Amino acid sequence: MSEANSTPMRLDGKIAVITGGNSGIGLATAHRFVKEGAYVFICGRRESELELALNQIGKNVTGVQCDVSNLTDLDRLYDMVKQSGPIDVLFANAGIWEFLPLGNITEAHFDKIFSVNVKGLLFTVQKALPLFRDGGSIILNSSIGGDRGIECLSCN
Repeated sequence: MSEANSTPMRLDGKIAVITGGNSGIGLATAHRFVKEGAYVFICGRRESELELALNQIGKNVTGVQCDVSNLTDLDRLYDMVKQSGPIDVLFANAGIWEFLPLGNITEAHFDKIFSVNVKGLLFTVQKALPLFRDGGSIILNSSIGGDRGIECLSCN
């Protein structure tokens, strides 16, 4: 028996929830979690990308169309998760960015970004708390924008 086959999967039997799981880091994490034995719920705003992600992952995954800035969507996500059992891992990964020059930022633009990246993050975690198994893990993924400036040549 090879070493890979003799090592138990680290997430065998665990339930994971990944917001922004239909693309990028979230999708890569969903692939890895399923490979490690987890059952994964992925949430994403765009239905077409969500369907593609589900087809790529193939097994042990449920997709939920969900905008984390919409509390009703989060309730629907967690109602589905609740039917499968307690959450072992939450990867709060959903986020958006739209660059505008400092002088062009509108209140609507600000509200859109903060609604997903701040409000969405907070309520993603808060609404999951009652569903957690003791010893569960919460992973927060955020932008490096607070640490590094990003030149936006196309913003001019």
